[in-house]
Amino acid sequence: MEGHAVRDSKLTAITPLPEPHGGLSASDALQLATRLHREGNLDEAARLYRETLSIAPGHFGALCGIGAISGQLGRIDDALLALGAAAHVAHDSADAQAGIGRILFAFNRFEEAIERYRCALAIDPDHVDAHRSLAKALRDPKAAIAHYLKALAVEPDHAEAHNNVGSALQRLGKWEEALSYHKKALLLKPDLAEAHASLGNAYRVLDRPEQAVTHYQKALEIRPDDAEVHNDLAGVFHKLGLNDAALIHYQRAVATKPEYAEACCNLGDVLHELGRQGEAIVQYDKALRLRPSFAEAHHGLANVLRNRGHYRDAIKCYQAAVALKPGYADAHHNLGKALLALDRHAEAIAEYEKALAIDPSNAVVRNDLGTAHMVTGNIPAACDAYEKALAWAPRNTMVHLNLARLRRFTADDPRLAALEKLAEDASSLNENAQIALHFALGKALTDINQNERSFRHLLAGNRLKRGKVSYDEKKTLAAFDRIRDLFTPGLMQAKRGGGDPSSIPVFIVGMPRSGSSLLEQILSSHSRVFGAGEIDALQRAVVRRLAVDPGTVRQFSEMVSTVSQDELGRLGRDYIESVTALAPGVDRIVDKMLTNFSHVGLIHLALPNARIIHARRDPVDSCLSCFGLLFADEQSHTYDLAELGRYYSAYAGLMRHWEEVLPDGVMLDVRYEDVVDDIEGQARRVIAHCGLEWEEQCLAFHQTKRPVRTASVTQVRRPIYRDSVGRWRPDKALLEPLLEALDIAGDTGNPVHAAVCAT
Repeated sequence: MEGHAVRDSKLTAITPLPEPHGGLSASDALQLATRLHREGNLDEAARLYRETLSIAPGHFGALCGIGAISGQLGRIDDALLALGAAAHVAHDSADAQAGIGRILFAFNRFEEAIERYRCALAIDPDHVDAHRSLAKALRDPKAAIAHYLKALAVEPDHAEAHNNVGSALQRLGKWEEALSYHKKALLLKPDLAEAHASLGNAYRVLDRPEQAVTHYQKALEIRPDDAEVHNDLAGVFHKLGLNDAALIHYQRAVATKPEYAEACCNLGDVLHELGRQGEAIVQYDKALRLRPSFAEAHHGLANVLRNRGHYRDAIKCYQAAVALKPGYADAHHNLGKALLALDRHAEAIAEYEKALAIDPSNAVVRNDLGTAHMVTGNIPAACDAYEKALAWAPRNTMVHLNLARLRRFTADDPRLAALEKLAEDASSLNENAQIALHFALGKALTDINQNERSFRHLLAGNRLKRGKVSYDEKKTLAAFDRIRDLFTPGLMQAKRGGGDPSSIPVFIVGMPRSGSSLLEQILSSHSRVFGAGEIDALQRAVVRRLAVDPGTVRQFSEMVSTVSQDELGRLGRDYIESVTALAPGVDRIVDKMLTNFSHVGLIHLALPNARIIHARRDPVDSCLSCFGLLFADEQSHTYDLAELGRYYSAYAGLMRHWEEVLPDGVMLDVRYEDVVDDIEGQARRVIAHCGLEWEEQCLAFHQTKRPVRTASVTQVRRPIYRDSVGRWRPDKALLEPLLEALDIAGDTGNPVHAAVCAT
């Protein structure tokens, strides 16, 4: 790019310089022009090249200099004209033709460069530089290899040529064959950074990450600021799960080469995985500014938006990604997830199907397709998707667990045999897979009445899961105590009279596995009721209207003593606007976010006409049912029997407190056992509590077509049954931590419910 031809003594010798003419001689003019060209003084260099041509018209070196400078200045037509004249002058010189080709190549004029290299080889078939240069310019790796090998036949010790043969073999997918050429290059030139980087690439693709890391690091020792190598090394660390190391090298790549869009996108991916979502968005935005058509950056940004709950914005980004790259299976898959989160089930299923059309072997997508069908109640289609996922990935224990939830096991079930075989080699599974395996076996063995074996697996699965979750029991239980201390009868009386008067909201609260999904399904079968499921509308309203930090106890308790009635009204109105957008025109909307049991006092103050339904169940049955379930969301208190029991006791105490401070008629207790014994009587109680006229279809709740996302997805699509009442319980020794925490004594088959059962 700096006038390669004019610095080549072979090229300048083609046109002999005349003797001095007037002031500066042609020789002096060319020499000075060459020096100024190297120093970047392009205007003065061009003037001297032209002066050389005025003294020696058609001089090859000066023509090449003019062509090089014209190209550097972006005047490509002028460059081609000058270089064409130089080629005409040097029609019989292989060196000159190859030199012109190098200048053209530097300006990305690859076809013209290739033409010059071929001219050089026509003059001299053994011209080593022309072979190597032509090989570098050719897009066809097979043709490139042929020319590199011809050059090596003449100069067998050229390290770069060996390395370039390996790189061309990589382009052909011949990674193992490429290794020997890269290694030969390093034997000849141990400090060849390109060869170390190329070996790193080969070992990375061959899934030999340790060797890849070694060679990438050696390349960086030689060339510390190579952004591409930093990016590639970070990619290996990322794949190994070493995100902190990956972060360092992606950051180094971006710092070294700020316009490196790929590294910005990759850095965004790692930041996202590390939970630094705001920083991730910055990197994705930067990548998209650098390259608006970067599908992977659109996809990465969409993932962050989806994880933040901004599903509509995420969908737009996913759609941009698949529009730019229609064969982008991951983008179709994740677009399906975002659509499913908005209950756009048919569209979600269509995206999963598109992903599978691209990659039929992706068991994860098939698993998610099964879940989408399960939510909509298409159990046969869900089972089919899970079975096909297992056909591709028979060791995927999470898919086994999902199918186990939908289809009961029999003693001779081949699925049980497969699970038991996996259990024999459980040490070969990662910890998450082992957890799912234990829960799947727990379900399978319960189905065939091998309850003691089942419980041993549940103990093992819960123990492993407890080791992976963060649960501050002391802080959680103290928060419940603090709520009781704050929401005194006096405060409830003093704050009464504000809030939004709407009677639309119905809140179902309680512990998981206490019949809440059944109650919501009964209500949602009414023509004037919409079941919204487990939504975070209350928390979002508090964050928006009361300007408190999300995820803290303060937002629902500490602020209550200072909040005004006007603020309570704004909070209530914000909630109403949020939920009515989900189903305009209905009389009641059911919010089944069970953890709202800790916010009952605030709900009543902000929405005084809202109805609250407390779903209750026998404490031991409720806790054991939780203990037998691997929750999709984090229920961190459910994986240790003692912690689970203490949490239940704290919840029960808080519910007793709400009964004491709420006005009569606001909250209705509904026991699961009573619903099973008298479905119509309890259903009528619930409907009447919500201020609605009775409708017979409420008894046909199992026929109601609506999305259900909870673990009770199959149960609510069956008529009422008693299987979960008086469930089997392990012996007292195993159950003692739970019973002690619940303050329940006696035979586990016939427990005395003490104070906790009075809730």
